[in-house]
Amino acid sequence: MLKIPVAKPDLGDEEVALVTETIRSGWITQGPRVAEFERDFAAYTGAAHAIALSSCTTALHLALKVLDVGEGDEVIVPSHTFIATANAIRYCGAQPVFVDIDPATLNLNPQLIPALITPRTKAILVVHQVGRPADLETICAIARQHKLAVVEDAACAIGSEYQGRKIGHNYFAPLVCFSFHPRKIVSTGDGGMITTDNAEWAARLRRLRQHGMSVNDLQRHQSATVVTEEYLELGYNYRMTDLQAAMGVAQLRRLPKIIARRRELAANYDRALTGLPQLELFREPGNALWNQQTYLVRLKGASPVQRDEVMQKLLAVGIATRRGIMSIHREACYGSAYAAQSLPESERASDQCFCLPLYTQLTEAEQQHVTEQLRRALA
Repeated sequence: MLKIPVAKPDLGDEEVALVTETIRSGWITQGPRVAEFERDFAAYTGAAHAIALSSCTTALHLALKVLDVGEGDEVIVPSHTFIATANAIRYCGAQPVFVDIDPATLNLNPQLIPALITPRTKAILVVHQVGRPADLETICAIARQHKLAVVEDAACAIGSEYQGRKIGHNYFAPLVCFSFHPRKIVSTGDGGMITTDNAEWAARLRRLRQHGMSVNDLQRHQSATVVTEEYLELGYNYRMTDLQAAMGVAQLRRLPKIIARRRELAANYDRALTGLPQLELFREPGNALWNQQTYLVRLKGASPVQRDEVMQKLLAVGIATRRGIMSIHREACYGSAYAAQSLPESERASDQCFCLPLYTQLTEAEQQHVTEQLRRALA
């Protein structure tokens, strides 16, 4: 029987109470609770606008859409990330151009970007891998030099900081996208958010998420006169429900405590696992604060089979783990042309890294059990 999962959403009485209140209000989708969640999220990150959506995938799609990324364009993006990141580029009719990663950070290596820029390059899609901020300063400097747009895939990065600013602040990139999937620190079951300081883009994003409708349901409901909406452009059904937003509002209120607990647990792992010759740990740089969405380790020099053997030994004693981040170019749906690419650091990280259990409810005794069993599996 599985005793220790790899992750568990932090949901409690506050979420239950707010969802119940929302149900009883009679307004359960794209209404006042969504607007509240957006205001709270913008205030937390320091952004001017936050636009709630049905997922981070749809957020990425719309972020690229407002940048007019389309047929024939290229977007530079790491392969070492979840497949949704590159899929969003393809949804626009554009082509992902994969860049390799820095093995020390697992984020894209900025030094490799200039060689990939062509006349068709429209944007750089930066991923903050497992919530750890990428080198935004260097990446955005390259983007400015070549007149490229930058979008941040901050799916895992709520609460992380870079150079003293919350991810989502829009100081570096004009569009930042977040996820509220159950594996994320703030979860609404599923859902996403875009932050931006551009009021025109924010208004368009709100239209695009609701079929291109010129006036949303809440505005019509609150109007003292009859309002007939128009459909100004092709839009999508990318809305968030008020039930989801209620969960998000409750969790944002507790987010500082949630992150503090996760950082405490990560520090425990660091102390317990430092010095094990088989493992490489990842260290937080001085210019960033990690929210510890995931605790990754690398099994030095291992093949995927050897890595999976260690994971299987842990599973046999009731401890769940997960492989590290995928490399998209190796997936069948991207075809032989992408598979032929050489991205050695991405592939090595995908083959050797795995995630240990990390969630706020994890007890010290359970965490000690994980580290003891990991030592045995490695031995």
